Amino acid sequence: MITPVVLPWPLHSSLEAATRALFDPGDRSSIDFLRPAGEAALVSPESVSWRVFKNPLSLFIGGVTAVIMELAEPRVRTGIWEHTTFRLDPIRRLRRTGLAAMVTIYGARSTAEPMIARIRRMHEMVAGTTVSGEAYRANDSELLNWVQGTAAYGFLQAYHMYVQPLSSSERDRYYAEGVPAASLYGATGAPTSEVELEMLFHAMAGRLERSDIVLEFLTIMRSAPILPLLLRPAQDLLVRAGVDLTPDWVRTILGLNGHGLHPWEAEVIRQAGAFADRLVLASNPAVQACGRMRLPANYLYVHRSAVA
Repeated sequence: MITPVVLPWPLHSSLEAATRALFDPGDRSSIDFLRPAGEAALVSPESVSWRVFKNPLSLFIGGVTAVIMELAEPRVRTGIWEHTTFRLDPIRRLRRTGLAAMVTIYGARSTAEPMIARIRRMHEMVAGTTVSGEAYRANDSELLNWVQGTAAYGFLQAYHMYVQPLSSSERDRYYAEGVPAASLYGATGAPTSEVELEMLFHAMAGRLERSDIVLEFLTIMRSAPILPLLLRPAQDLLVRAGVDLTPDWVRTILGLNGHGLHPWEAEVIRQAGAFADRLVLASNPAVQACGRMRLPANYLYVHRSAVA
């Protein structure tokens, strides 16, 4: 059991506002995680996933790791860079992506399933050719499996390394929990365990390649005003933490060795991650989803589910 943090009102209020802004794409597409009252999500409150996704610091780091790995695959990279607004409006794009992840984990089924269906319909319109002449479709199951697998890896690994270590059985359970939602997205071969994740990495290793777009992505993530002003000095540190979590062999392919953290910086992030994991904010979708399920606001902050 852990003890939630109680902050002075001005700081607590500022962090509440920052959390609300983090998942607000600014296009009136806000989601009410409090309703419908009692309606279950795609994933259970007792899941490892509900514990992992509540931590905004590890989500930021893990998201960077995931996108690095996604951009290493040329078909995925071309689809992202040519068919999204990331380069022109990275903040809105990141917030929309973050909101989609929160809805997938914490949103009521009646909210999550239609949202995923809309995303799939949008993906149906995304197709093209890479610079080497290879055709791609965003709804290609092979590409979706890679995106789902790398995203799951990034978020889990960031929590495991910078917040709280998870046992092997907990990590396997986490991957298995994501399979139903992944299949709704069209990722019919998403990994169900760490062993299957390693198999996916092995199968895709020969497809990955170096690209200046990865460096451009990291530059945007360092310089765009993504975090609230109070936390912005730490943004470069969190981006480098995401680089650090990228598997060694992928960093070598991408030429990212030497772009990570010093040992003392990693320890600073671990301290911040542990602190964030004790911070109960009413604006956090995880806390709101607990309210919808008639659970205490601090349920995920004091509750530890038994490992099967």
